[in-house]
Amino acid sequence: MTHNFDTVIIGSGLAGLRAAIEAAKHGTVAVLTKLYPTRSHSTAAQGGIAAALGNEEPDSPEWHFYDTTKGGDFLGDQDAIAVMCEDAIRTVIELEHMGVPFSRTAEGKIAQRRFGGHTRDFGAAAVRRACYSADRTGHAILFALFEQSGLQGVKFFDEFHVLDIATEDGKCRGVIALEIKTGEVHVFNAKATLVASGGYGRVYKTTSNAIASTGDCLSILFRNGVPLQDMEFFQFHPTGLYGLGILVTEGARGEGGILINGKGERFMERYAPTIKDLAPRDMVSRAIMTEIREGRGIEGRDFVYLDLRPVKKEILEERLPEITTFCRIYMGLDPAESPIPVLPTAHYAMGGIPTDSDGRVFRDEHGAIFEGLFAAGECACVSVHGANRLGCNSLLDTVVFGRRAGMEIGRFLKTAERKDIGRDLAGRTEAALKAVCEKKGREKAAVIRNELQKKMMDECSVFRHKEDLEKLVEQIRALEGRSAEIRIKDSGKRFNTEVLEAIELTHLLTLSEVISVSALQREESRGAHSREDFPKRDDANWLKHTLAFKTDKGVALRYKPVSITKFQPEERKY
Repeated sequence: MTHNFDTVIIGSGLAGLRAAIEAAKHGTVAVLTKLYPTRSHSTAAQGGIAAALGNEEPDSPEWHFYDTTKGGDFLGDQDAIAVMCEDAIRTVIELEHMGVPFSRTAEGKIAQRRFGGHTRDFGAAAVRRACYSADRTGHAILFALFEQSGLQGVKFFDEFHVLDIATEDGKCRGVIALEIKTGEVHVFNAKATLVASGGYGRVYKTTSNAIASTGDCLSILFRNGVPLQDMEFFQFHPTGLYGLGILVTEGARGEGGILINGKGERFMERYAPTIKDLAPRDMVSRAIMTEIREGRGIEGRDFVYLDLRPVKKEILEERLPEITTFCRIYMGLDPAESPIPVLPTAHYAMGGIPTDSDGRVFRDEHGAIFEGLFAAGECACVSVHGANRLGCNSLLDTVVFGRRAGMEIGRFLKTAERKDIGRDLAGRTEAALKAVCEKKGREKAAVIRNELQKKMMDECSVFRHKEDLEKLVEQIRALEGRSAEIRIKDSGKRFNTEVLEAIELTHLLTLSEVISVSALQREESRGAHSREDFPKRDDANWLKHTLAFKTDKGVALRYKPVSITKFQPEERKY
């Protein structure tokens, strides 16, 4: 089946929906999503959205700009960071007008709380900058944007799995996708295509990411000649529920929760004496792992405690109801009475598809634009998060740059012409799908996936080392060889999840190799990339972005400079 639209958007999270609302003002829009739209992973964002409103104490966009730059260990592009921080106040007020039910102060203003790495007076002390809706902020924003998208006439294609993004001669023609319900392949011709498909945390064993976060579109574009930027930088959130990886929002520490080790010590005082438990996530994750490595885990085990007992019970019920429920259901404890076992969990991708501040995708390190192709949200690398994202900047990133991408698509559509996807490409995609369906090897996709995720967790997580990364690259390539011998037992077309898992595995393998090769080559420690054999940041040699390209010989790396406009790199002290 063939469909014709002015704009096709892949992904129904915050970035995709905000772009859809804007693009719908200029033409027809289709949104393709693996899931039902309101099940997108944006709903999992708990703690808040950052904006220097100053509702509860003095704040400014300049301080926000500085914190974001410093939090990202000075790898973020400061021209893009300035755009995001300066637009944050307008963005939150616009969301409020769209119907987002933010929590309120006694005066009726949007409530704000402290979050890791957000400070006043250029690092002097923590500041209340996170605007929140209890601990369901992403959920609240997503539902409001979904409703607004419907009012704009956006057409949704629920449970469609993208098989290919049609590119030819540096131009994007549209999308080829599988309708999961029927097994039928659909062709979507479009003048503009926006990728807003989210992250790829499922490359790791323990992650806060949804099952669907397998990075399909990044892998597809990589194979089609689009580079991937800064893939070595993957954030581990310090407080995942032990053994599960389910996130405990940073807002819990913003409300007064503290981290304690097996000796009962509030250990973050040693690592970040000024803002303690509200240091940036990479620093807190390393601190937790260091405490565990040095034998100060709880009862000598591999976790520490997040203690919310200092927080009043009524505040837990009012501002952290979801976290309280998670602890009761999954851990069998009441956080008002017992500390919570936590361990870092794979959480957020700083790297992704390289774009400018208007969502246009770069083809190379020189800034050439891929015509008709746009990206926004976690799958994109603007780069505002640099080497480490600050909490609450992810929701801001998705809405600010989703809107800007939608506006740029509107400008692009004024002169763009649609060139339909050729039958040859559609035929090749169908043939490739058929080949997967007919695989009769001896391997199981789930077995290979589990091995991959464990190896990534063991060798390429919070701490990294050359020997481990070299071994990991070889192991991933061996798993890629085994993946060619997968056996598919389900011969049906409708809801064939076995085939979908096999396709997702190929993408996980591709992205894992890009991550590990990029991490191996960057011989320094910066943000979330912590090399034990190169423990210091090296601005002289590594203050630059990594761009990974697919070649016949494997992953090839090139580099481009970081945009520095105001804040020069400095030592990261908190």
